[in-house]
Amino acid sequence: MTAQEWQIVWFTAWVAALSSLAILPVGLPAAWLLARRDWPGKSLVETLISLPLVLPPVATGLILLKLFGRRGAIGGFLHDRLDLDVVFTWRGVLLALSVMSLPLLVRSARVAFEEVDPRLEQIARTLGAGNLRVFCTITLPLASRGIVGGMILAFARALGEFGATIMVAGNIPGKTSTLSLAIYQNVQLGQDAHAFRLLGVSVALAFMAVWGSELLLRKARRKP
Repeated sequence: MTAQEWQIVWFTAWVAALSSLAILPVGLPAAWLLARRDWPGKSLVETLISLPLVLPPVATGLILLKLFGRRGAIGGFLHDRLDLDVVFTWRGVLLALSVMSLPLLVRSARVAFEEVDPRLEQIARTLGAGNLRVFCTITLPLASRGIVGGMILAFARALGEFGATIMVAGNIPGKTSTLSLAIYQNVQLGQDAHAFRLLGVSVALAFMAVWGSELLLRKARRKP
């Protein structure tokens, strides 16, 4: 593989990993609330979180482009107040990957939280533990395998993201080019050898990620 191809692989892997971490502060509270609480509008929140799974990725990318472009409500504020651009930068790649992979983390974490026995949490509360301590010492450790499995699954989804990424970040060589975008570009240019090398790396990374996620989720389901 060429140095440029390794750069694409490295960029894709670290942005996908960063997106899997970036969605935790939103994904975990959302999963816990969906698993343990009922409130007006819960079905609406569930639907909104799941939308990226059913919408065409380019449609999701177009929504993000309108929101985070310089003329968008969020992007305009970031540009004017913080001199920070999102669209057509690596931040745009991170945003697209995070939005597209968030539903997978929330679904896995929600199932993991639902499988934690509430009686164990109640026992901890009767012994004087507060809600935060119960969550950190009881709920989170017991659900950890499902959460980690969801993170790995989200990472695998981020590795293969194409539609939303090309809308929000474009395909700028050396700046926003990911594995899927580079494969598409090489096929368009007739550079099949480059495309198949990147395809092999993409398949290997995705296979290991999905395999690891399935192992963790299987162990979590078998846990007494």
